[in-house]
Amino acid sequence: MFRQFWRVHGAKLAALFDRADSTPLPALGGMARPDGVVIASERYFAFANRDGSILEGDMPKLPKFLRRVPLARGLARLGMSVSPLLRKDGVAGNTERLVLTAVFLAPIGFVFVSGTASLILGFAMTIALLAWIMRGRTLYLHGAEHRAIAAAEEGQLGATWEVQVRPSRFSLRCGTNFVALVLPVTLIADRLWPFAPALWTPVVLAMLSLGLTMELWRVVQSSTGSMRIFLYPGLGLQRLTTREPTIDETRLALTAVASVLRRELDA
Repeated sequence: MFRQFWRVHGAKLAALFDRADSTPLPALGGMARPDGVVIASERYFAFANRDGSILEGDMPKLPKFLRRVPLARGLARLGMSVSPLLRKDGVAGNTERLVLTAVFLAPIGFVFVSGTASLILGFAMTIALLAWIMRGRTLYLHGAEHRAIAAAEEGQLGATWEVQVRPSRFSLRCGTNFVALVLPVTLIADRLWPFAPALWTPVVLAMLSLGLTMELWRVVQSSTGSMRIFLYPGLGLQRLTTREPTIDETRLALTAVASVLRRELDA
């Protein structure tokens, strides 16, 4: 459902930020798009569009029986994280959903070509996908997304809105960090795969690699020790995938945060 959230400003927005800054908050994630920012908690998501509108929705729930099943729970969480983008009533349009679906299914066809051709096609598809994802103001809004989430985590939403502080545009929990982990995990899984190639091999390897990476990612994020070294490549990549956002772009991301937190705090 679409809601005009820009009307909730001034004293009302300040009161919401004051309340949130003094309250323990749920973990937030997000994604940047050319036309706005998605912010999500475990229960809710909001897409703040640059035209001033907001799309609000509920996040899918992880089935209880999957919560203790390694790999499967990781894949489920990964699917849930992109739900605001791929669901029929979500953020992406029909064309974009078709493109992303084709990208996800493409590895099935790689089994019918040589290893060299498969590698070339894989790189070409990756470059094309990155160009598609990072078009427009996405890099700047990616930085705004990280800043808004950091503001929530640091209890500085109000101060960030008023430009009194400027939280980091880099994030340890960014999907870029996940991508930096999944690439070596996929290469290792491909090298260690003990069975002869078959039609289903690319799909199984992809699912196995994604599941393993999600488990590793959660362990690394919860660690405060030397394991955090695994996040450094992703932080390095964020220098390419983020740009310093404008004040308006930061406030756009903060608006999406406000939409999610309003529902979380009132629940």
